[in-house]
Order: sequence, then structure tokens, then C-alpha cells
Amino acid sequence: MIKNFNSDDFGVDYADENMWNEKCEVIHIGIVCAGHKSNLQLHTMLKSIYFHSDNAFHFHIIASWMSQRVLNILFQSWNMDRVNVTFYDINDYITDVRWVPNTHYSGVFGLLKLLFPKIIPVSVTNKIIILDTDLIFLSDIYELWKMFEKFKYRQAIGIVENESNYYLEKTSWPAIGRGFNSGLVLYYIDKLKDLNWPNLWYTVTKKIANEIGSTLLGDQDIINAVIKENSNILYEVPCYWNTQLSDRTDSYLCYNKHQAKVIHWNSPKKINVLNKDGDYFRSLYTIFAELNGNLLRKHLRICSSKSKPAVNVATDVCSGFNKMKNSKWRTLLFFREFKAVSLDNDVTFAAQLSFDRIQMIEELAKYWGGPISLTLYITDPELEQANDYIDASDLLQERTNIAYHAVFKDGEYYPINLLRNIGLQNIGTPYVFLADVDFFPMKDLYESLKKYIKSMNTMEKKALVIPAFETQRYRSRIPKSKKQLLSMLATKSVMPFRHDVWAVGHSPTNYTKWKTASSPYNVEWKPDFEPYVVVKSTVVEYDPTFMGFGWNKVSHIMELNAQGYEFIVLPDTFIIHKAHAPSFDIAKFRSSPIYRMCLQNLKDNFIKKLHKKYKKAFDDKYVDGDAVTNFISKGN
Repeated sequence: MIKNFNSDDFGVDYADENMWNEKCEVIHIGIVCAGHKSNLQLHTMLKSIYFHSDNAFHFHIIASWMSQRVLNILFQSWNMDRVNVTFYDINDYITDVRWVPNTHYSGVFGLLKLLFPKIIPVSVTNKIIILDTDLIFLSDIYELWKMFEKFKYRQAIGIVENESNYYLEKTSWPAIGRGFNSGLVLYYIDKLKDLNWPNLWYTVTKKIANEIGSTLLGDQDIINAVIKENSNILYEVPCYWNTQLSDRTDSYLCYNKHQAKVIHWNSPKKINVLNKDGDYFRSLYTIFAELNGNLLRKHLRICSSKSKPAVNVATDVCSGFNKMKNSKWRTLLFFREFKAVSLDNDVTFAAQLSFDRIQMIEELAKYWGGPISLTLYITDPELEQANDYIDASDLLQERTNIAYHAVFKDGEYYPINLLRNIGLQNIGTPYVFLADVDFFPMKDLYESLKKYIKSMNTMEKKALVIPAFETQRYRSRIPKSKKQLLSMLATKSVMPFRHDVWAVGHSPTNYTKWKTASSPYNVEWKPDFEPYVVVKSTVVEYDPTFMGFGWNKVSHIMELNAQGYEFIVLPDTFIIHKAHAPSFDIAKFRSSPIYRMCLQNLKDNFIKKLHKKYKKAFDDKYVDGDAVTNFISKGN
């Protein structure tokens, strides 16, 4: 690779061959990840690694099926230049370690790091750094990678001394002195293969387990026992590369003399560990937890044979929209525990929201007992605040059937349809209620919808319309039944949704007929119709080019119509929109003719795509100009 390098290609003189090697050498990192907490910890650790390093990375991740799904989306959407990932299915390797008697709190997952020397071919890399997910880097990991060059002939495992006296106790597994901590391990793979590593650790583990019993610290006990019997394989890594913050730690003896390069929250309490300098280290953790990960995207062209071509973005008035079409939004799925068993006819309430709407989640959960999917458009600090908010709510703590997904803010416009699509892509029920978070369902709507779905011969190409109403009173109660709703309609304390500013959006629902209807009835699609509907969760996705405010739901309903969907209004169901401050995007729509023009261009292009895709013609005058003017002139 060095021979083919031409520094003139980049306009920079990289005459120093060592600099070339440092910038372009790939660092291989092994991680075991299973569960939402590990995913969240890994996200923060990655930010700390990327912040300090310019190198290329190849991550090797042994992961559960769900973590593979979450992390694959995270790495793809983060779009970090020169970062590769290989996933290894946990289920393929569990049998290799399940036999080990083990009482560590991480269970069998705490043993899987032993398997990397067996799993990784030497043809891929002959060395790898193995990391726990509860680490934060305060220095360039390349310094650690360079440490492999210091290994002597037989040295095959680099590891930091344990910073507690655990291994000096009589009940522990054998170790040299205070033993070593496996939160960070350097494996020289070809040397370990020469030692027949799988047989080596297996034999030692069998023997010690028969003598002492279960491991308490998982792979760490086993690595220490192997090193005890084969001390020549040990390379001792300096203490500051694994500053251990357990309750019983003596790590201050190290960081009082040396600047910590890695913080390790090696306690079940994680960042809530009791430590005399805990507040200081927690402040360092917070820096990376709240760091904007989008700023870490790098383009290290010095390692490419050609520099990347510049992307030409139109400079017309709609260039902001055009630029956003090619954007990628860093996405972290299921950042909270999610457990839900999908039942027959089960339906998920799916919505998206920004952080300023987070207080609506708890009220929504009071009214909807079934599965909920929420896609949050947030910053990195807001993710921390969202977790704190959920932790502080007894109701939300109890609900494990709410899926929370984070899409991190980036760019000028709110990518509303992208957010909806992320929710749709991760629905675990056969049906979905496509709603908004500021709507609250009538009592028992979840159960009613399941009954209606069951009553249909098929839901193929059917959209069940849930009539939408609104109240302008911030503290207005939600009617429990249609009878109560009709009474509130009579006093005008509740009205059809957007009846005064955007009547075309919901008037095809035919509220007059609904008042007296006792059975479902069909309605025809009309231009600008945007009802809230229940459909099969395999429904076509939203068009992501619609961002900000305007026609984002309209376009989706229009495509359902193009596909031949029936729109069926349910007679004794409803949702209520609660009053709240208007969004920034609505303000832009009202105040900016250019913004509205750009949205109109999006709509024109969308109509053309529909016509080409479905051979269905739409009237060019699909927008009610008077309705738009009315919406702009009146308050939200």
C-alpha cells in the first residue's frame, strides 16, 4: 500500500512513512454485546474512541440477534469513514462456554471474550484489542495498539493488573498477585493459536472448577488461572490503560501518579459506583455521553488512492431540501428494554416526537395499554435526559412494551417521514396504528381495534380510519366513550380535528355520518386527506423526502389510495388531540413562501413518481388553495 502512495494526490506532503502507517493502519477491536444497556454503553464508548483517534477501525462484535440488528443500523447510519464491522452470532458460540460453572452477573456472555482467538482468522488480523462496553477512552487507542510491538517472543496476552485485592482472598480463583482485569485485553492471535488457546483455557478451567467451583468473575477468572500456570504469555499493560472504578478499587494509586487513559466502570452499579473521585470521573463520562456524535464523522482521504469527489448541491432556493435527501441520521434503536409478545390481531401505536413533547409519553401510556413504538428526534444530551425522564416515571418503568428509538438531530429540517419509517421498520405486531404522539386514544381503543381487525375477513389493502378530534383546553378531560364525546361536541368543548384551519385533511371522514353510525362505513379518498389509520405493519413506507411541516401524511395516504386501499371509518372509536405550542416547522411553513414553494415542488415530484409507479393519474389541482391560505392565516 505504501508503494502505491502518492502524496501529490492530496496536496499534502506525507513524506514521513511512519505518519502514513499511523494514519492508515487498521485497528481491530473485539467486543461482546447483548442487550440494550450494552448497546447504549457501546455508543458512548465509540464516541470516546473516535474523538481521540484518526485511524481506521475494524470491529468484531459477538452479539445477540437484537444487538446485531441495533448495532448494524447504528454503524450504517453513523456513516463513519473507514470503519468496518463484522458480527458474530452469539448463538453460534454459546455452546463453547455454556459448560463453564459461572455466577458472574453478566452470565454466559461474560465468558465469550475467551473465544476471539479461535474465531478471528489470522488472515484477517494477527492481533486484536478486546474491550468491555463499559469503558471510556481518554487517549488515542492507537497508543495501545502500538503496544503489541513491545511483546516479547512468547508474550501473547496484554492485560492490566487488577486494582482491588479480590485475588488475594482465599476463595478466589488462582492468580499472580492481585491478578489482572479483563475489561481490556490485547490478544496476539497467531501466538495464541500456536499455543492451542481453546484447549489451553479449557483444560485449566476444568481443573480449577473441580477444585474451587464456579467462576465469580467469568472470563477474568479463567484468564488469570491460565496466566498463573503460563506466566510467560503475560505482557503487563500499564495501569492507566484500565482505571477500574469498582467499590473496592485502589485505582487512585495509579491515577494519582499517571493520567488515566481509559476509565472502566467495572461494577454492577456502573457510573453510580461509590468512589471518592466518582464525581470527577462521572463528569468525564458525561462529556462523551452528551457529545454530538455527528461531529466525529471523518474523511481520511490520505489513505485512499483517490480523493473523494465533491458532491454538487444545487444553489437554488430549495437546495436545503435537496441536500437533506442524501443525509444519513445516526440512529440507535431500542435504547430501553423492550419485551412484547405479539398476539393475534395485535396492533402497535406508532408515533414520532421531538424532545419537547416527551412529557406526552406518560399520558399516552395511561390510555394505550398495548405495544407502543416511539421514535425520538433528539440530541445526545437529550438522550441522557430522556432516559432520566423514563427512569423517574413509575408508569413508564413498568412498561416494557414501549419501544424507544433515537434518531440524532442533524441538519435544518425535521425528518418526520424518516422517523415514521424507522418506527415502521421495527414493529413487532401484525398491525400498526399510524398516529402522532399528541393524540390520546379513547378508553379501551386498543382492545376495540383488535376486535375490529378480527371482524374483518382480511386487512389486505384496508385502512381503518380512527376519527380525530381536538380540544383547545390544555387541561380538558378525555371523553371515555362516544356518548361523552357527542355531549362535548354539542358544547363545542371538542371539535373535529383542524376543522377551522385545514378541514380538507379530515372532512372525508364524514363526521356527520359518524355521529349516528353504528357500523363501519367506507369513505372515498379526497385530495389532502390525512386520517390516522390502522393498517398491516407491512404497509408501504412514507416518502422520506417530505421533511418539516406539510404533506408528510398526505403523501402516504395518497400512495395507499394509489395502491387501491379501502378507507373504512370505525363508528365508535376516536382519538383526541391535546393543545400544545406550535412547532418551529409550522411557523416556517406559515411565514415563508419559499418554504411552501419547496414543499409544493416535493409534492409535484411525488405525484409524478406515483403516476409512474402505479399508472394512476391525479388531478394537477390536488391542493385546495383556499384551504392553504386559511391554514396560514389562522393560528395552530
